[in-house]
Amino acid sequence: MLPFLFRRILGAVIILLLLSAFTFFVFFSTGDPAMMACGKNCTADNVALIHHNLGLDKPLTTQYWDFLVGIFAGRDYSVGHCSAPCFGYSFATHQDVWATMMDRLPTTASLAIGGAVAFLVIGLGAGLLAAWKKGSLLDKTVTGVSMVLSSVQIYILGPIVLGIFVYSGLMGSPKYVDFTSNPAGWFMGLLLPWLVMSTIFTAQYTRMSRSTMIEQLQEEHVRTAKAKGMPARYVFLRYAWRGSLIPIVTILGIDLSSLFGGAMITEYTFSLAGLGRLAINSVTTLDLPMILGVLIFSAALILVFNIIVDATYALIDPRVRLS
Repeated sequence: MLPFLFRRILGAVIILLLLSAFTFFVFFSTGDPAMMACGKNCTADNVALIHHNLGLDKPLTTQYWDFLVGIFAGRDYSVGHCSAPCFGYSFATHQDVWATMMDRLPTTASLAIGGAVAFLVIGLGAGLLAAWKKGSLLDKTVTGVSMVLSSVQIYILGPIVLGIFVYSGLMGSPKYVDFTSNPAGWFMGLLLPWLVMSTIFTAQYTRMSRSTMIEQLQEEHVRTAKAKGMPARYVFLRYAWRGSLIPIVTILGIDLSSLFGGAMITEYTFSLAGLGRLAINSVTTLDLPMILGVLIFSAALILVFNIIVDATYALIDPRVRLS
């Protein structure tokens, strides 16, 4: 298991290095970053000063190396010291990029984790019930509803939900509340965004868990267990459920990146101040250090989650460790 994890971690580090190099050279080689940092009413002296303060007067390869070293060891700018992990200072707010991202992270993390729990619990539960009652009215209803919901988009469903529940006064506006200070407020503030964001994934996991469970119920070892007189519920959960987990875990690893994309749209729709909205605002203001920081940090999170999923996959199916 350890060599398997080592290969996955090494691959993730290489991907992060390639991503950071690609984005850095694309962003910082197109146009003058000092002009973006300086704004509209800028003089030649101000541009020269920004070049010196941010190290933009050095060769591009040296700037990239300084950027990488700064992430792990911190970096001294003329405007101040940036402690590790250092992603530089924002062109727009002149604040530490890392500190700004950490301020926004709890909102995005709460949204993504809560949404994932919602679509896994509701989607897998509905799919298993439909498979258990295959051909019944319940099965047809669950299948029909999931097909309809799979075609719904967040930016369409979000305003509809806001109109029904928030603008009518049934519920308060969605907002992030610190979990440690007010767990109930945290739950109620994110309930609508969770349900909206998880809708598409719930429909997908309902149909997938139903189909994989039905396939597993036709497998020879499951039919053998039934023929031996084992209780149907025991066979369903002990044999068929375990086999159906493998494709679900695989798809979950792929969906993690989509989950962050969904969180970005959901934050914008419900006016939540998370990493996704920070990324959108940074793009509109050409805030290169912030864009670069959010991209690398988001990619690192996705890779960590994929390693966890791969490890879970390897635990379920030991053959994966050998591939």
